[in-house]
Amino acid sequence: MYLTPQRILLAGATGLTGEHLLDRLLNEPTIARVLAPTRRPLAEHPHLDNPVGELTGLLPQLEGPLDTAFCCLGTTIKQAGSQEAFRAVDHDLVLAVGARALELGARHFLVISAIGANPASSVFYNRVKGEMEEALKAQGWPQLTIVRPSLLLGPRSEFRLGERLAAPVLRWLPGKWRGIGACTLARAMWRLALEEGRGVRIVESDELRRLGR
Repeated sequence: MYLTPQRILLAGATGLTGEHLLDRLLNEPTIARVLAPTRRPLAEHPHLDNPVGELTGLLPQLEGPLDTAFCCLGTTIKQAGSQEAFRAVDHDLVLAVGARALELGARHFLVISAIGANPASSVFYNRVKGEMEEALKAQGWPQLTIVRPSLLLGPRSEFRLGERLAAPVLRWLPGKWRGIGACTLARAMWRLALEEGRGVRIVESDELRRLGR
């Protein structure tokens, strides 16, 4: 069965995937309101509510009710400056968004994690992503969708040498390891948001590519 979310929270609307998802949401005629807090102002739209400032300060001020929440937040250790700063965004801030969205009545939370997420991993990045997933499960969401894309492909505002070098190879890897376009991921997340369900669903990158075609 498919649902039509009417009132949406989008955290991370200025990121690579978030930009594509915001554009899709604002062009859906069935959506009455998109609440998208950002650090810099977005272009005005009649269905967009865009509080501006640091997300940690904005979260308590957000008002509902909400039906569905998307979280496209994410950084890198290099961009954040340290492992602690990375964890503050990719773990702590994601959980804060989830908790606030739940308080405002959202029934479905869709969050971007990463391929290889595992709370027992020896790799710091994968371990933080896995710990974030487990903590979100503990929040008690009626419906929680965790997407685990491979390397995201698409133009970024900041230069990432490692991703630039890896992208040509990852386009041709098999299965879930193949890179995925940010636009494809956004389409897949929107399709997943329309699906009624209960409990936790983890969607790997190969399925995301299929859903986002």
